[in-house]
Amino acid sequence: MMKQIFAGLLMMVFLTSCDKGDDTINTPVISVPTVKLNATYAVTITEDITYAEGLSHDSWNSATTTIVPLLMDAYVPENNLQNRPVLMLIHGGGFSGGSKQQEALVSMATYYASRGFVVFSIDYRLRGDKGTIPQEWIDATTNVDPAELDQLLAMYPAHRDAKAALRWIIANADNYHINTDYITVGGGSAGAITSIGLGVSELGDYTDEIPVNGDNTLSTTNLTQTYEVQTILDFWGSNVSIEVLELIYGYQRFDSNDPALFITHGTEDPTVPFSSAEDLKTICETNEIDFVYYPLEGRGHGPWGATVNGKSLSELSFNFIVENQSLNVE
Repeated sequence: MMKQIFAGLLMMVFLTSCDKGDDTINTPVISVPTVKLNATYAVTITEDITYAEGLSHDSWNSATTTIVPLLMDAYVPENNLQNRPVLMLIHGGGFSGGSKQQEALVSMATYYASRGFVVFSIDYRLRGDKGTIPQEWIDATTNVDPAELDQLLAMYPAHRDAKAALRWIIANADNYHINTDYITVGGGSAGAITSIGLGVSELGDYTDEIPVNGDNTLSTTNLTQTYEVQTILDFWGSNVSIEVLELIYGYQRFDSNDPALFITHGTEDPTVPFSSAEDLKTICETNEIDFVYYPLEGRGHGPWGATVNGKSLSELSFNFIVENQSLNVE
């Protein structure tokens, strides 16, 4: 897709108390979330939560704008646990279409929430919304094929919104009993591209390029919140949003501190070439990033129903998160 254009965990700690004069040294008790191997909990779904606002222009960076709400759905397990991991899902659609209520994402969100994760599925500004773009992006794309230009530019507000969504989750973690040391982001196609961009880039990337005085909706996006992603789920995506940062700004963001990466991709994908998955595998090997790699032989783009050795993609990705985050499983 866009590739053709540009070719340990911080743990929650509770200190035990001791009486004055006691020689016992306070020792930390590490709190690791517990999830269920099988579907256990009923799931409460709350739709259309506003996590921020964004600008929509009549044309790219035009003076005429409207403010649009940015929405997410929450999938919450019905239990009394106070220490839950979180998964944020990002839909695909080539930065031109798609929805947080895509059937495959609803199914995956329910799979995870029924096992103890709090899951959020987000919408974000698409190509037709024409969100504000940094001038350096405009300058760098003067020679891009007009048929691909809008798709490329739409990648910036999509990433900006996804970061705002994750900051909202952090700001509201107590309300959902989320342990913010156990964060996973993931998605398919454009959602996978955005998930990789979100997990690998630095906090200010796709945010600081346009400050509040250039886009006042940024003030709605919980800018004081920080986060660290532990695991990324890449379903037939690519690293193009990280490549763009290097092309435009000279940033090199991949390194050994990056989140563990789950990679799966159809070998006959006509939309996002399978070589994108091979490139990500090489990047992980070169930078000593933990990863798993599942080529889906003979499959095309978006094969959500694929299995590997009899296991669904939800099961494979669940096992990957459990292993890399060392979650307790019952």
